Amino acid sequence: MFCAFHGAPEILRLYGQATAIHRGDPVWQNDIGLFNELPGTRQLFLLDIDQVQSSCGMSVPLFDYVGERDSLKVWAEKKGPAGIEAYREQRNQISLNGFETHIVEKSAATTKSSPE
Repeated sequence: MFCAFHGAPEILRLYGQATAIHRGDPVWQNDIGLFNELPGTRQLFLLDIDQVQSSCGMSVPLFDYVGERDSLKVWAEKKGPAGIEAYREQRNQISLNGFETHIVEKSAATTKSSPE
């Protein structure tokens, strides 16, 4: 779901399926190249959208964009690659809804195959 926080009041809902793309997946290198990669990036999501629905957002509040946060970048640079890997092993094994994320195995595939 996307909400317009400035301009015309609108809500946009996307329905479909999402696939998580991890660092160890074969398409990672190609897909991450579409973005400015940040240190600490865990995964990308490929969305297969079946339906798009819009509605008025007349009750969505107005907000002003102030800027990007650098918290993730600072945190990830401070931890370093080994610290991020340890953090994921400790904290990112299970999603909020109780599913296994496979983030450690999928990230390890890249770590093992990456030339140093």
